[in-house]
Amino acid sequence: MPERPSVPSSHTVLPDAVERIQREQHTLLASAGVGIAFMHGQEIVRCNERFAEILGYASARELAGCTGTSLHPDARSFLRLARAARTRMLQGLTFRTECQLRRQDGTLFWGDVSGRLIDPQAPGEGSVWTLDDIDAQRQAQALLNTALRERQLLFDHASVGIIFMRRGHLTRCNGHFETMLGYGPGELIGTSARHWFASAAEWERLEQNIARQLTVGLSFEGEMMLSRKDGGTVICEVRCKLIDAHDPDQGTIWITDDITERTQAQAALAKVHEQLEQQVRDRTRELSATVEDLHREMADRKRDQDRIYWLAHYDPLTGLPNRTLLADRSTQAIQLARDNGAPLAAIFLDLDHFKHVNDSLGHRVGDTLLVQIAKRLRSVVREKDTVSRIGGDEFVLLLPGANAHGAARVADKLLEASRQPYQIDHHELTMAPSMGIALYPQDGMDFDTLTQSADVAMYHAKLDGRNTYRFFTPEMRAQSLRALQLENALRRALDRDELQLHYQPQVRIRTGRVHSVEALLRWNHPKLGPISPSEFIPVAEDTGQILQIGEWVLRNAVAQLKAWRSAGLAELKIAVNLSAIQFHQPQLPDLVSQILHAAAVPPDALELELTEGVAVNDPRTATETMDQLRSRGVRLSIDDFGTGYSSLSQLKRFQIYKLKIDQSFVQDLDHDGNDRAIVSAIIRMAQALGMQTTAEGVETDAQLQFLRDMGCDEAQGYYFSRPLPPGEELLDFLKGRA
Repeated sequence: MPERPSVPSSHTVLPDAVERIQREQHTLLASAGVGIAFMHGQEIVRCNERFAEILGYASARELAGCTGTSLHPDARSFLRLARAARTRMLQGLTFRTECQLRRQDGTLFWGDVSGRLIDPQAPGEGSVWTLDDIDAQRQAQALLNTALRERQLLFDHASVGIIFMRRGHLTRCNGHFETMLGYGPGELIGTSARHWFASAAEWERLEQNIARQLTVGLSFEGEMMLSRKDGGTVICEVRCKLIDAHDPDQGTIWITDDITERTQAQAALAKVHEQLEQQVRDRTRELSATVEDLHREMADRKRDQDRIYWLAHYDPLTGLPNRTLLADRSTQAIQLARDNGAPLAAIFLDLDHFKHVNDSLGHRVGDTLLVQIAKRLRSVVREKDTVSRIGGDEFVLLLPGANAHGAARVADKLLEASRQPYQIDHHELTMAPSMGIALYPQDGMDFDTLTQSADVAMYHAKLDGRNTYRFFTPEMRAQSLRALQLENALRRALDRDELQLHYQPQVRIRTGRVHSVEALLRWNHPKLGPISPSEFIPVAEDTGQILQIGEWVLRNAVAQLKAWRSAGLAELKIAVNLSAIQFHQPQLPDLVSQILHAAAVPPDALELELTEGVAVNDPRTATETMDQLRSRGVRLSIDDFGTGYSSLSQLKRFQIYKLKIDQSFVQDLDHDGNDRAIVSAIIRMAQALGMQTTAEGVETDAQLQFLRDMGCDEAQGYYFSRPLPPGEELLDFLKGRA
């Protein structure tokens, strides 16, 4: 490379240097891919042809003297840009932005504008601006998806590195080149090109190649591996040419563009292509196997679809149609019956006491039993009939063409079939059904209504003793609606203060004194009126509301007893009925103790009345609960004795304090010898076991006299007093017989 010429004295005029600088600028302006303009004040002094071309002018000369305002959509946008640019450029920084500009023909376009003061210390010397037409890029950006936006924005804002070289050393470069290589402003000035090449060998190879090209007056274009300050490398696309082809000593200008990402992407793409081609080759070899696998997969998918359909429409345990398939077939059967005027029947079947099988023998035996029952049900009906399992131990039979007589015949056959025992392992089991029958169209015009009607009829079959069937009647629907109405109303009865306690005195027959009262629950609904406990208590038990209501009864009864004792009835006791559901709650003993403690009432002042059936299913647990209550001092009695399933062994084990003789035996004592015998036997048995007796429903003097003769301890009934609300009338009665 030619040696650097000696530097002339500062006092010597340097026309050659000025010319060289002008040629460098001219070459830069001509070779730059962007528009470049020099401005003084707000006017364009000169610009390159690219600048004029972008703005739609025939030549750069036409722009000389044009103001910046004329290049913008309006004066406001120009002033806004000028203020922003001035702030940054006065700091010696390059101002860069993308904004809309106006071409000569008035059309607007987006331009990438960069500006920098020629001398920040002397702003009056003017500024240099670069302009790139990015209108097409901006329009394309709107169509790009989010995944490509960052790369597209990087591409849109990328610039080129510009370097002036002389005798192998960098004399000037722009900030982009410094940034590209990770250097600060001015750090590269005077450095040898070898300094920022990846290797000396790379530089020597390129230097020779570049020299050959430039010597014959050609420009050089190629790719170079440049070294960053931090040791990293940058792959650049480089264009190089002499500033003055007639004077090589003027040096060269280099335009560099970072193509690292593109090169890497191309390499990755080439690798992907190679991998893809290899995959195609591999797949071609495997084509025959793939086809075979495809056929196998299609067969498997068909089996899966069949399996999915089966699972969606059939019960997985019994293989019977489930509720979904039953609904489809019922809809078709109803439509056919409607079109042809043919009859149609539905039977809702529930197995009596099936839960006992699961609880005592386990679910495996229960499931096996259900499978055998399903087979037997299917064997009884016709091929066109549908037997479906809709859950648990519930089945629905759809009988197209069956009228009432035909449905009854099927139900009788089902009852007859159920009498044959089922053999499961070493267990011989008999399972009886309760069935409800509904007929189309009188009992339901659609599937839901028809099956609901059959369900209601089945419920009444259970109430009538189980192991039978009942046809649906309008009265049943009314009762079901009534039960639903009561259930909904009962949920709000406590909150609305609709429940009340009445109290019926229990009179000692020998002395005529009142030692205790029985708390009786009453419900007076504002719209439905008074509702009998025999009607709403079963609803409360079925829905689980009996627990909340029972606790309310117990708390209020104990609180009322406390009030009476404080009013002078210090020896008065109270009896409260417990439902079987309440009794089987593990927390019952603790709840009773807490209520008595809170009211400061002694435990022996409370008597809990239990029905005979509380211990039928689980005598051991019942005994444990009774023992806990008795250990706390609470007395226990059996209510409505003689109507349930008590045995002498249970009475002995439970250590009951009192037996209450049911009023059904008391009301006919005047003229029924059997009732007199039963009552007499109950009293003598209680006496033998050391228990008290209370007769319910006493209404006549003759009844009272018989009970007195038999040695009955207490009586209660209308003969003495009807159940009364807590008030003056009841208080006077209690005090009068205290």
